[in-house]
Amino acid sequence: MRKVNYDRFPSTKISGTILQGWDDIHVLLAECLEVKVVLLVEFYAGVNEEEVMNELELLSPTLLINTRDLMKSEEEIKVMTERFMTDDILFGYVTNLTLSDYFDVEKLEAARKQMAAAAGKVIVAGAGAAMLASADATLVYVDMARWEIQQRFRAHKVKALGVDNRADAVSLQYKRGYFNDWRILDKYKEGLFYQVDFWLDTHIADKPKLIDKETFFNGIEETVKTPFRVVPFFDPAPWGGQWMKEVCGLNPEKENYGWCFDCVPEENSLYLEVNGIRFELPSVDLVLLKSKELLGEPVEARFGKDFPIRFDFLDTVGGGNLSLQVHPTTQFIRENFGMYYTQDESYYLLDAKEGASVYLGLKTGINKREMIHDLREAQKGKQFFDAEKYVNKLPAQKHDHYLIPGGTIHCSGSEALVLEISSTPNLFTFKLWDWQRLGLDGQPRPINVERGKCVIDWQRNTEYVNEHLANHFIQVGDGDGWREERTGLHPNEFIETRRHWFSKSVTHHTGGSVNVLNLVEGEEAIIESPTNAFKPFIVHYAETFIIPASVGEYTIAPYGKSLGLECGTIKAYVRF
Repeated sequence: MRKVNYDRFPSTKISGTILQGWDDIHVLLAECLEVKVVLLVEFYAGVNEEEVMNELELLSPTLLINTRDLMKSEEEIKVMTERFMTDDILFGYVTNLTLSDYFDVEKLEAARKQMAAAAGKVIVAGAGAAMLASADATLVYVDMARWEIQQRFRAHKVKALGVDNRADAVSLQYKRGYFNDWRILDKYKEGLFYQVDFWLDTHIADKPKLIDKETFFNGIEETVKTPFRVVPFFDPAPWGGQWMKEVCGLNPEKENYGWCFDCVPEENSLYLEVNGIRFELPSVDLVLLKSKELLGEPVEARFGKDFPIRFDFLDTVGGGNLSLQVHPTTQFIRENFGMYYTQDESYYLLDAKEGASVYLGLKTGINKREMIHDLREAQKGKQFFDAEKYVNKLPAQKHDHYLIPGGTIHCSGSEALVLEISSTPNLFTFKLWDWQRLGLDGQPRPINVERGKCVIDWQRNTEYVNEHLANHFIQVGDGDGWREERTGLHPNEFIETRRHWFSKSVTHHTGGSVNVLNLVEGEEAIIESPTNAFKPFIVHYAETFIIPASVGEYTIAPYGKSLGLECGTIKAYVRF
């Protein structure tokens, strides 16, 4: 058994103002109401509204307004959002609505008159609270990371924007968030960043924390100047394995862990450690506020405020095969879902046990009509789909790298720890076959043969896989104690990946793009600035870390127990 050194709680350490617990927060908010008689409390989706509203009532305001009461009726909102929600169980269409579309104009005007007539302290709470205020008000923002929101979806505890959908299937709650609510609220929040006086963290029930504007921006500025990690999120899966329990120090009593989302800034959290106390906020706030410094100007010009590179783990060690799947082409995702790039990806084998394999591409000479027929029959439960009749099954070894541009049939077999390197859109997987198993909820997982057949590239056959997709390593540089290899990705993909093997310090440069790396070999490494622009940053085996584009030149060297040994990193960046 190796000693666990994986850090599950990475943070940016700063000094500043932080309060813990409702009692101290009440005192501060009461003081604010003495200075400015209006208190605005903005909610992101997924906030436990009842908890926060109950605490605000204890401040004894003359008038307490819940912005839900000022919105259009639920029926009107459902009709308004119907074209974005669609009738599909998983997939919708990206919204073009704004938060103001949710409000009833007459109700808003009546609320403003109530506020003007109130002879005392006024509190407005909920999404859109700032719409009712003048500059003479205190603004508090209750933010929420999407992975926590999804846990609350599973518990059926939180309402959607303007709609009480707690009884809906989790997939439908997620769909409304992904295609509609989160996009609306991120756009709205982006316009509020510099107006917010205090940020409230309610990720842990009944244990709130509050920081002020100066502390918030100090944390953002410090994070974007240095290598950093977002907070990894671990989740079970129907095919989940046992590898991450040991390497990442997870709960051994859990049946399995299938996923680790350790670089999905749109969904992960970011910890600011303020005076030794962790404050949690969505890492997407950093992307929205510092896109140019973080992503690099050319990347921002191409992707806007989307973080385009995603790293996650798929653990099938002691588990099962992933679902046989395909990701859509760019044209399909644009026409059907309103997104402008697709989920191209690759599988890097961080570890592989005996019998590990990867299913990749179609066998040469198969009959595609026969394959689709068999997939349809399997979907109906009439037969077991013989994947190996149609799909290449490749034996996999540690440090293999398989490229998976959109349209390529693929999945990881069992006994592998896959570091999945992909472009960010993370919902668009068309499952073709799931090995006759149920999801964690005891229900069959949705299969998308009809969509899948529209995007399968039938030219990605055995010869194509061998020539273009499987383990194409080219050495592109070397020096004293290091060598660099190009490992992909496919020409159709915008992500470039480079692997470095090093026993001494090796110099990197961001090259105008955000760099995302993982320490794929070695216990520890140290990232340093040649000009001392940031403090030395230590990473451990299997940790994913982000280098903002603005960092420029940096070095990575073995550290601690890895001194004198050969380490390895895999690096991804946007190629121009």
